[in-house]
Amino acid sequence: MQNSARQARSENRRGRRSRQEILDATARVMSVRGYAGTSMSTLIQETGLPKSAFYYHFDSKAGLLAAVMERGAHEFFDALRDAHRDAPEGGTPRERLDWYLQRIGEVLSHHQQFLRLVLVLVMSHEAAEAPEALRTVIRVRDEGRAYMHHVIRSSFIGEGEDAATTVANALSHFGMAVFDGSFVSVQAEDGKPIPEYMRELTGAMAALGEALLAPR
Repeated sequence: MQNSARQARSENRRGRRSRQEILDATARVMSVRGYAGTSMSTLIQETGLPKSAFYYHFDSKAGLLAAVMERGAHEFFDALRDAHRDAPEGGTPRERLDWYLQRIGEVLSHHQQFLRLVLVLVMSHEAAEAPEALRTVIRVRDEGRAYMHHVIRSSFIGEGEDAATTVANALSHFGMAVFDGSFVSVQAEDGKPIPEYMRELTGAMAALGEALLAPR
């Protein structure tokens, strides 16, 4: 009985490990080749696992992509929330925005593979072949804009709740677009480090926010 229990635990550990290896390899390869350009044979070669291991954990390549996206989204937004714990209470909107965006930059640097995969899927429209993954991509984009809204509003909250909401409503899409562009530039190795892009984004959004509030 004890031997059977130990064997079952060992098999469970191996199963969890093989699932993680599959997800890691899929995220790595698809972030470069895209969904259509990634074959199951390539993933089998990358992991060294048998084909049966893939279909034990996932019913299709589309299901595998969905699992990769779900895991990546969970880890990315958890990392953002952890990075922004104990936000500063004082300071100007510009100082607070800089604090938030520099930490976003740090999270970005550790989750480049996932963000690259998101952008590949958005620009190629390949996720349409995997509806469950497409829903995750859409949710990631929506949650990203909502989080940018939260960051901007939190940065301007010292100006009053109505003012902070006004600025966040006006700039959250802009902030997301500049964030996307900065990430693409980093991937293209255009020569600027992530913290510098975040400082420039801070300056641009702070100036726009201040201009929006000036008439008030």
